[in-house]
Amino acid sequence: MDMKKRNSCLWLFMVMGVVALGGCQKQAVTEPAEATEKKDVTIYLVRHGKTFFNTTGQVQGWSDSPLTEEGESQADAAGRGMKDIVFTTAFSSDLGRQRATAKHILAQNEGDIPELQEVMGLREEFYGGFEGKPDEELWRPIYEANGASYDEKGSTYLELSKKEKVDTIAAIDPLHVAETYDDISKRSVEVMDTIVKATQEAGGGNALAVSSGDEIATILDLLVPEQYEGERIANCSVTVLAYKDGVYGLEACGDVSYMQAGEEKK
Repeated sequence: MDMKKRNSCLWLFMVMGVVALGGCQKQAVTEPAEATEKKDVTIYLVRHGKTFFNTTGQVQGWSDSPLTEEGESQADAAGRGMKDIVFTTAFSSDLGRQRATAKHILAQNEGDIPELQEVMGLREEFYGGFEGKPDEELWRPIYEANGASYDEKGSTYLELSKKEKVDTIAAIDPLHVAETYDDISKRSVEVMDTIVKATQEAGGGNALAVSSGDEIATILDLLVPEQYEGERIANCSVTVLAYKDGVYGLEACGDVSYMQAGEEKK
């Protein structure tokens, strides 16, 4: 092959290569990205069973006390009442009373039991220097700080917002370490995001999440403020939140019917 024909061939190969490369690049750019399907999630928020501190009337936030015999029975009953619910995921805080409650509930379930994941975000509120003290030592100064005597419990206090109550505790904490409403809000939203994401990645469906009364109330105050009306969150009551298309809906609040049904099945 003479030099002229050789150069012509090389030029032709180069043009073909550029055209082919351009075609590949164009295809890569215009090819639609695969959409990630967002699964619906239903979260069963359960308050722990009755504890020793519940019995003695002591402040129980991040401090801990074990479930009483009654508390264990409550958790078993709630588990029997929910035995037919298929849980995709299961969570509790790293506090013993919540972990134990979750294990009692899952032990009664008739489906495949998911691994229990412990997440700090489900802890009860942290009451700082009031931890372990008699309840009165926490509540009396809250009432007094808001212009009411402790004997008027249920009047002025009920008019306080969740934020006002929590921030009052932080302000009067003698150790100045109690959580503020912003502190609790941040970790509460983060832990709910974690629960939803983990459950979606596992296929969607139902999530068990065991926490504490004030923390569950805070979660409701943050996520469904127009639907939560301050209902009492009793030991082993079930609060149900449905998550769909990025929006939470309150389906049940402080529901003790699961526990009651489980007591009948004992």
